[in-house]
Amino acid sequence: MARTAVVLFNLGGPDSLEAVEPFLFNLFSDPAIIRLPRLLRRRVAGRISRRRAPIAQDIYRQIGGKSPIVEQTRAQAEALEAALSDLGKVRVFTAMRHWHPRSDVTAVEVRGFAPDNIVLLPLYPQFSTTTTKSSLIDWYRAAKNSGLLAPRVTSTALCCYAMAEGFIAAQAELIAPLLSQAAAEGPVRVLLSAHGLPERIVKRGDPYAWQVEQTAACIAERLALPDLDWRLCYQSRVGPLKWIGPSTDDEIRRAGADGVALVVAPIAFVSEHSETLVELDIEYRHLAESSGVPAYHRAPAVACHPAFISALAELTRQALDRAPAQSDSMFSHSGKRVCPSAHSGCPLAAG
Repeated sequence: MARTAVVLFNLGGPDSLEAVEPFLFNLFSDPAIIRLPRLLRRRVAGRISRRRAPIAQDIYRQIGGKSPIVEQTRAQAEALEAALSDLGKVRVFTAMRHWHPRSDVTAVEVRGFAPDNIVLLPLYPQFSTTTTKSSLIDWYRAAKNSGLLAPRVTSTALCCYAMAEGFIAAQAELIAPLLSQAAAEGPVRVLLSAHGLPERIVKRGDPYAWQVEQTAACIAERLALPDLDWRLCYQSRVGPLKWIGPSTDDEIRRAGADGVALVVAPIAFVSEHSETLVELDIEYRHLAESSGVPAYHRAPAVACHPAFISALAELTRQALDRAPAQSDSMFSHSGKRVCPSAHSGCPLAAG
């Protein structure tokens, strides 16, 4: 029976307060994040990480002194492995882009499993050159160094699943009860919040913003409520560059001025971490209260929601169906390119 390794990719996060600065250095050293020559980029990353470390440490102190993202990703891996148990010898691994366990370690573990097929599943629903592409580039480097390249093993990568049925269903099922609760109290608005991105990256062809828009529209359609008041917005802006908008904090202030309650849902994060547990739950809740928002409700990330895990399982099965004929290929949830041709950063050929 064929042996299948599935690798779940995520950003990672510091596992202690002492790890915050080196984690930030790894993040800002990524050429997909700061697009400068290597030596200059590392100098800039050093300055940024030293300056931001005390602020970030204060953030992580509010959630126990570390990021929960690794533990949550492992929980997702266990749930996915159980959902794929009928396939026989399947093992799901995790690889973090900017902290442990990184791709070099995971690639060695995968090689030890001796798989016939590898399925690469980024836990970024919407493709971006700053997240999915960066993670996959790092993985292929590590895989090459560990001897995991074809023809030894068949490898298939998923690029995105912004509109995948199970992902959208999980989002809607988590939002719906909070929406009903808030609606009983008066007018309510849904804010679908995604991590922001510098505008210049989008202008260079990165399809992330377009895919986030599709996710938001699909969620609103899935909620199937007449006259649903919903907005797409972006959070987590850092630095002086112009970022895509509207910003989540501006939309919270707008809701206060309009006198509407809020249900806020993270739609680009599939696990809880500092941007949800601190930014959404603490900082934005305080902003909502000070802005006069009547009530503030936050939907959880999809995490191990059965519909989301089922979606990942189905995507894995699709990858395995493709694997014999298309080794080292990439596909979307639809099996073909979904981004308009104007988005040159899409990893798939037109089709």
